[in-house]
Amino acid sequence: MASSYSPNIRQPAIQRSHARARNTGYIYVVAGLGALNGLLFGYDTGVISGALLFIRAQFHLTPAAQEIVTSGVLIGAVIGAAISGLLSDRWGRRRTIMATAITFVVGVLVATFAPTIPWLVAGRIIVGLGIGVASMIGPLYISEVAPPKIRGALVSLNQLAITSGILLSYLVNFGFAANGSWRWMFGLGVIPAVILGIGVIFLPESPRWLVKRGRQNEARGVLHHIEPALTKADLALTIQDIQQSLRVERTNLRDLLAPLIRPALIMGINLAIFQQITGINTIIYYAPTIFQLAGFHSATASILATVGVGVVNVAFTVVAIWLVDRAGRLKLLYWGLSGMILSLFVLGLAFALPGARHHVGTITAISLIVYIASFAVSLGPIFWLLIAEVYPLTVRGMGMSVATVANWAANLLVSLTFLTLIVHLGTSLTFWLYGLFAIGTLIFVRFRVPETKGRTLEQVQRFWSDKAA
Repeated sequence: MASSYSPNIRQPAIQRSHARARNTGYIYVVAGLGALNGLLFGYDTGVISGALLFIRAQFHLTPAAQEIVTSGVLIGAVIGAAISGLLSDRWGRRRTIMATAITFVVGVLVATFAPTIPWLVAGRIIVGLGIGVASMIGPLYISEVAPPKIRGALVSLNQLAITSGILLSYLVNFGFAANGSWRWMFGLGVIPAVILGIGVIFLPESPRWLVKRGRQNEARGVLHHIEPALTKADLALTIQDIQQSLRVERTNLRDLLAPLIRPALIMGINLAIFQQITGINTIIYYAPTIFQLAGFHSATASILATVGVGVVNVAFTVVAIWLVDRAGRLKLLYWGLSGMILSLFVLGLAFALPGARHHVGTITAISLIVYIASFAVSLGPIFWLLIAEVYPLTVRGMGMSVATVANWAANLLVSLTFLTLIVHLGTSLTFWLYGLFAIGTLIFVRFRVPETKGRTLEQVQRFWSDKAA
């Protein structure tokens, strides 16, 4: 008798196993395509680090002019981030991603063939528009299609794509460093933009955006495709949960300041600013310049050293993806910020102590590696993950847009002032200033940032509701 029932007992388990396997494969493909936004973000921000050495020589740029060329992309990013929430809420996540890909292609082509510095800056501003939107829409889209248990890892794929794009740009810079072909450095960025434009055709729309638009049947189909092991009752409860969150949330910009949403808004804006004023993009944009200050005299040698920094950035982003849903968001922030503080103060000492002058190159390389590893495992991916998790659904696009604008505005400020600070304060005091900001970030995280590990987006929303009650 037992044997006659065994096929019926095993079959549902086998079917569930196959469903989970299909689910895992499909959701990683979807998240990977969504993360191409991050690859473009990383490539087009990182490529300037090597290209700048040759643009500076060809056009005889002053430090202030170099800051303008570097920061042109950030001006566009601030604008792109400002409109990204509106676009994603009105057009949907898929069409916004498509528009981003087209913007990247146009901007890259203008910068590549720019005959003068104003044209180059114009092309970089257009690229920046795409980066500003991509930096918001990538983690937003992935967070809304990802199952809760692996959402942290999947959203962090976007950060892995960013760091991979940065590393790719460093490798391209090194490949063209011998003959100084900065136009090729920019021009190859069109390839991932075209891939993203093609890939978005195969992406499903966000089920949460579909429910928001009253398209429940389509949302149910997407959810079933993403998580085929869910029963009809599970799907109904998920749709009901999303609808409930829509009924209790606000829908205009003014309501971001409502008591229920304000704590999440303040957290997102502050983390956005802290992520930048702790100095990360001085490393991303100016690493070859920093290595030259430390004694790496040739452009090729300084770019090669920068490639090493890029490899560490990618490697520790992988570590973050593995740990974020295991250790949690807060532990990684504590560990990473502690490493950033230590490395920034050691880096400042290397330039300050007369006895360290003969070893400043080695100390600089080690300090930058520790710094970038600490950032990559903590503040780098977790900022983007948290702002994709903490906002209620109807203002999620808007809330992420505000935080992203703050992030790019702080990025612009740091990039426009780094070389100037080096000239007026000196290298040591500049890095120590960033170290003090990192200490302030650690204090803020301790008292203002919640743990979101393992919670659904709707449960995170209820956390803020209970806190406000």
